Amino acid sequence: MTTETATLGGGCFWCIEGALRHVQGVTRVESGYAGGHVPNPTYEQVCGKQTGHAEVVRVDFDPEVLSYADLLRMFFTLHDPTTKDRQGNDVGPQYRSIIMTHSPEQAETARAVMAEIEAAGIWGGRLVTELVPATEYWPGEAEHQDYFARNPWSGYCRVVVAPKVAKFRKQFAARLKAQAA
Repeated sequence: MTTETATLGGGCFWCIEGALRHVQGVTRVESGYAGGHVPNPTYEQVCGKQTGHAEVVRVDFDPEVLSYADLLRMFFTLHDPTTKDRQGNDVGPQYRSIIMTHSPEQAETARAVMAEIEAAGIWGGRLVTELVPATEYWPGEAEHQDYFARNPWSGYCRVVVAPKVAKFRKQFAARLKAQAA
């Protein structure tokens, strides 16, 4: 099996990770930080808005099962890519919409999918998603990994994460791993 890596940020990493980990072809999802200037930042530092990092997920996937383009289409259903540095009540540069590409082919595909999403008018505005080459990635702390699955009854998960994941699972039911459907 060949794997490819995608690095995506669209608001709180708990939402993106909670949905994408159950998609057929996804072999690993890890929450972390990228795009900043502070080595190995902590969650508190990133939330302090001074490190330049975005909350991202690093997704390893099998491109024979899940294309990068389809992964990006799924990503764009999980957050509002028209709001700069904001997702709902989460405000700050760490919540920006960002695609960090790992190859020229990924960059080309991302540009095409972004144009497709914008042309479809799904979000009713212009995309502000940053498209940049992948930079140093730092894994998030252990408590942020698989957060939604481990904390489904926390207030944030019940109010924010659960509805997004439920909508995602309904929309992409045919693309989910058997146990997640």
